[in-house]
Amino acid sequence: MDPFLKTRKFLDLLIYRICSVILILMVLDVTWQVTSRYILNNPASFTDEGARFLMVWLGVLGGALLFGRNGHLAVTFVTDKLNQASQKTLNIIIYIVIAIFAIFAMIYGGYNLCIRTMLQPSPAINIPMGYVYSIIPIGGFIILIYIVLNIVDILKGRSITPQEDKAGE
Repeated sequence: MDPFLKTRKFLDLLIYRICSVILILMVLDVTWQVTSRYILNNPASFTDEGARFLMVWLGVLGGALLFGRNGHLAVTFVTDKLNQASQKTLNIIIYIVIAIFAIFAMIYGGYNLCIRTMLQPSPAINIPMGYVYSIIPIGGFIILIYIVLNIVDILKGRSITPQEDKAGE
């Protein structure tokens, strides 16, 4: 098997499983929030903040996974009108622009945000906000990996689409 396909399969499965664990933690968190508030009449102070932080992590990781599978929203009006070679070129250019954004905004900017907020504790859970924000550079790095994999797929004439999704198996 092609090492790029193996890498994609491993990364898809890893992120899929991490997202599954985060979703389970969110369900447990919100269940405890409802239980502590309405049954025990003593609302837990950490549950609301925990659910928000988990939702942010789930959104960024899920978005990166969807990006890697080319399942994201895209306006293909112009691309659909081009021939096959022009479509490949345009898609590679688009991936390069996204890579520039991921490097500067997500990785570089996210890293700086993490450093600046590492001493700022969250109000309820009291963990450094830098840990919460660390998903931004992590997500940017994952997107960069997927960009490389997607460009390799374009150059090799392969197409990874959501219909070919096998990550959950």
